[in-house]
Amino acid sequence: MNYLSAMFQSLFRKKSIHQIQKDAAAGYSDGEHTGLHRVLGVRDLTFFGMAAIIGAGIFSTIGSACFNGGPAVVWLFVGIAVTCGFSALCYAEMASRIPVAGSAYTYSYTTFGELIAWIIGWDLIMEYAVGNVTVAISWSGNLTTFLHQIGIDLPGFLSKSFLEVRNVHLAYEAATAKGIAVDTYQTAMHELWLSAPHIGSLPIILNLPAFLITLIITTLVYIGIKESRSASNAMVIFKVIVVLLVIIIGAFYVQPSNWVPFAPNGAAGVLKGTSAVFFAYIGFDALATTAEECKDPQRDLPKGMIYSLIIATTLYIAAALVLTGMVKYTSLNNEAFLANAFLQRGIHWIGGIIAFSALIATASVLLVFQLGQPRIWMSMSRDGLLPKKFSVLHAKYKTPKFATIVTGLLVGIPALFMDAAFVTDMCSIGTLFAFALVCAGIMVLTNRKDLPKPKFKVPYINSRFGIPILLAGIAYFLFRENGTGHSEFHNSFSLDGGYEVWKHLIPTWLFYVALLATCTIAWVRKYSLLPLLGVVSCLYLLSTLGIVNWIRFIIWLLIGVVIYWVYGRKNSKLAIKKNIETQE
Repeated sequence: MNYLSAMFQSLFRKKSIHQIQKDAAAGYSDGEHTGLHRVLGVRDLTFFGMAAIIGAGIFSTIGSACFNGGPAVVWLFVGIAVTCGFSALCYAEMASRIPVAGSAYTYSYTTFGELIAWIIGWDLIMEYAVGNVTVAISWSGNLTTFLHQIGIDLPGFLSKSFLEVRNVHLAYEAATAKGIAVDTYQTAMHELWLSAPHIGSLPIILNLPAFLITLIITTLVYIGIKESRSASNAMVIFKVIVVLLVIIIGAFYVQPSNWVPFAPNGAAGVLKGTSAVFFAYIGFDALATTAEECKDPQRDLPKGMIYSLIIATTLYIAAALVLTGMVKYTSLNNEAFLANAFLQRGIHWIGGIIAFSALIATASVLLVFQLGQPRIWMSMSRDGLLPKKFSVLHAKYKTPKFATIVTGLLVGIPALFMDAAFVTDMCSIGTLFAFALVCAGIMVLTNRKDLPKPKFKVPYINSRFGIPILLAGIAYFLFRENGTGHSEFHNSFSLDGGYEVWKHLIPTWLFYVALLATCTIAWVRKYSLLPLLGVVSCLYLLSTLGIVNWIRFIIWLLIGVVIYWVYGRKNSKLAIKKNIETQE
């Protein structure tokens, strides 16, 4: 029994906020070189946030979301913006309390303990590194489109990802075997699979542009935060001007008849775009990894997060309304949906500008995420959970040199052959998990009286006033009849169709269990309502991502737990400190 108690305590040992603040005030370094350069202000942080958020979403994923949900997709943007808003408030308070690099990893270390912190640090690889694989592949697609418009066509086997072509090729063969019609894209990918150079029976298909842009951005991040800031600010100004141009010009070509029906595929169609739309919002949290490069992180980080989220949401909603008003939503399910919408209305000159700005937009997203991942690893290395090499700073550039190089390889190599659809879903599930834990962390800290007052604090509203309304609203949604004559409760809890059908409902069942458990704990302990709503909304979005993604996610976390057990548990600085105290 004593062994189990000691094991539990070691797995969930917590890092003191007071010690973290003391380290930050002293300019925590790697012990060999001075700390990171503090050069970022509110404007820089807002621009970094906009660089991360306004990119892959507005230039690559909005089209598919509009196709699935029709004009009503704007409500999905609003809903996810609210979810991210709750999370942004919680991130802002955490950043104000704990002004060091590390983001959700460091926040979890202080509130839930070492094992959960490690899991979050491992999980954040999905958001930053895995997410950037998607962005790099998207950049490659934008480059191909732009070059095609000026008369240059890259060889397909050097500009497509191996798994993307393979998956479409297999789908083509399955469809033709059943006599099902195939589209031009499937035919092109099938022909590419057959015509590409081969080594034996294996076709050589590599996405070289995705690898090269990763190499360029990683080099920029490696040589310093000042250079990264200047490049990011310039790219943000350019792409915001282009987005405003699209919205303003497009508004003159809106036909209200295209907004009817407003939700052609119902709520299911709108929610089908959850992963794509949420992916468009990922990025504001990456600001927390730059805490040690901010002039006044406790004041500036909260402002930068909230400002960038508000600006991005406004632009997203305006762009979605204009796009679905210019053309029928059914024509937006393609890579160049922005340019094609204007081409359909006879506006040809703007296509090249949109194609070029998509290159700039996705490059800026890549920049911010490549900046974030090494700093998380740096924090984990400082705590002993990763080898010391990950926290060593470059003597001249003051950046985590080894961690930055590893991040570049971890993104660039998979981008050569991975399928973007696979990594998008994995990125979304990993990010939502981190958001939920940060919101839960603020709930835990609400009643802590031993902590200094932060410069920014999430407004406290007793959750006992909101929980009955929340549960009543969910009950109404569950038990009211929809157009099929059945309630959502029947659809969510029916066992009709056997295991192959209802296994996909397992995430939904787990959501309702987690909902009741979270609300019960919040009621008993009088936790704050806003972080509670953040946890609930993140859990709901997680439940919509499908059982297959959950299985992949759980496998990924289990791999992380094994690595922690083999290396991190023994080398943790808290463990070493405990052993020294025991020996004394």
